[in-house]
Amino acid sequence: MYPFTSHYNQRKCLSRFAALLGISLVLISGQAFAEAQVLTLKEAVSQTKQNPRLAASLANAAAYGFQSVQVSSLPDPVLSLNVLSLPVDSFSRSQEAMTQLQIGISQSFPFPGKLGLKESINQANTHAAASQTKTLRLSLISQCKQRWWSIFYNDRALETVAKNLELLRQLTQVAESKYKVGAGLQQDVLLAQLELSKLLDMQIQLQASRQQEVAQLNRLRNRPASQAISLPKVVNELLGDIPDEQVLTAQALQSRPELVAQTFVIDAAQSSAALADKDDYPDFTLGASYGLRASDPVTNKDRADLASITLSMTLPFFGESKHAQTQQRQAETAREDFKYQDMKNAVLSEISQSYAGYQQAKSQVSLFKTGIIPQAQQTVASMMAGYQVNKVDFLNLVRSQITLYNYETQYWRVLAQANQSLARLSLAVGQDIPTQSQQGTGE
Repeated sequence: MYPFTSHYNQRKCLSRFAALLGISLVLISGQAFAEAQVLTLKEAVSQTKQNPRLAASLANAAAYGFQSVQVSSLPDPVLSLNVLSLPVDSFSRSQEAMTQLQIGISQSFPFPGKLGLKESINQANTHAAASQTKTLRLSLISQCKQRWWSIFYNDRALETVAKNLELLRQLTQVAESKYKVGAGLQQDVLLAQLELSKLLDMQIQLQASRQQEVAQLNRLRNRPASQAISLPKVVNELLGDIPDEQVLTAQALQSRPELVAQTFVIDAAQSSAALADKDDYPDFTLGASYGLRASDPVTNKDRADLASITLSMTLPFFGESKHAQTQQRQAETAREDFKYQDMKNAVLSEISQSYAGYQQAKSQVSLFKTGIIPQAQQTVASMMAGYQVNKVDFLNLVRSQITLYNYETQYWRVLAQANQSLARLSLAVGQDIPTQSQQGTGE
């Protein structure tokens, strides 16, 4: 009996228990995923229309539309009922000739051009709100795509972990068999168990990460955070070519809703400045009234009723206040102009970063798929064969297998990152980016 048999048996039991635990977790997780309805990327994007933030933005844009009629209409007329020249000693309507019961109506008229400017301000705000709704819609779509691809990466990484758990379990059994007959080393068994534990830890991390991404995606879809999500296991892994960065930049300057919204905000600010200039001119109020008089108590003759017409106007007397208001509106217009320039620079930066990220990830996907992973698979197969005949040590065999695992998970990661960069690029440009596959171009 070897001196480390008792210690070895304990390690062996722990190793098998850990392997069985890992496989059970994978099976349970896979069963939970299978019970959920498969959610395609297209369906997930479509369901973001139910997001309450989007509904609130649509309601806000509609509210601006209803304001248009209000701001372009005249103020309500004023009806007045008056008693004029009533003597306080007798409170008799017939005592004094000027005593009368008067009914009147008046209408205010803003200076010509003010109502039109108010309507222009509201229309610009309405268009800005509509463009902001489009911006929010594009943002929800981009976030949805990024979360969807994160979950897809987690699923593929969990599958890779499960596969490597099984392979390491087999390697552990081989190492244990060699150790029993004295042809192997105990450190090989311990090394296999250590790598097995690392994979179990990675599995736990991936499952937690997946659940977090599921909660985020469910929020975007207006679903309960804990609702299960199952994604397709097979997707189109081919990454197509996209237009040049200069073309995308030109498209963004024309179609990015956020920039379009800011142009309407600038229009509203300019109209507000023009309206402030109009405040130097008076507003008018036109009124008409009719006075009813009582009969003369001495002659008992009817007294003639009286009619009145009035015209009044505001006096823009406090010129300094009006001038300060005009300067304020001009400063606000300049502020919105600078905001547009800052937003434009931010959009160009987003396009440049997302474009570079997509091109890098696309190159890495091709490299992993056609070069690195096949080579790593050949290396593992070769070392496995050599280990069986004692030509390769166990440490190098395990290292090669872990390297292959890392390359496989990196492949799924960069594939997800490429699609996430494309989603961010679509958001930056303000529209879906057309892709053309290399197969389609004959490359």
